[in-house]
Amino acid sequence: MLEEPQPSWRKPAGMALILLLIALWSAVVVGLSPWIERLPVLAQAIVYLVAGIVWILPLRPLLRWMELGRFRG
Repeated sequence: MLEEPQPSWRKPAGMALILLLIALWSAVVVGLSPWIERLPVLAQAIVYLVAGIVWILPLRPLLRWMELGRFRG
């Protein structure tokens, strides 16, 4: 008889960390918005584009931890 795999606590914890990461990163960007709005429109677009991509960088190790239980390969 095949044993059912037990659900891991890492996946719900990882999802909560991802939501926390998004909330913290958006708070940082909103906090910087008075400074960003003084920049020319093209510079603002670049700053927001970079800010929209940078938050993804810590996701790879976090997703690996959620799946395998370790941060590095």
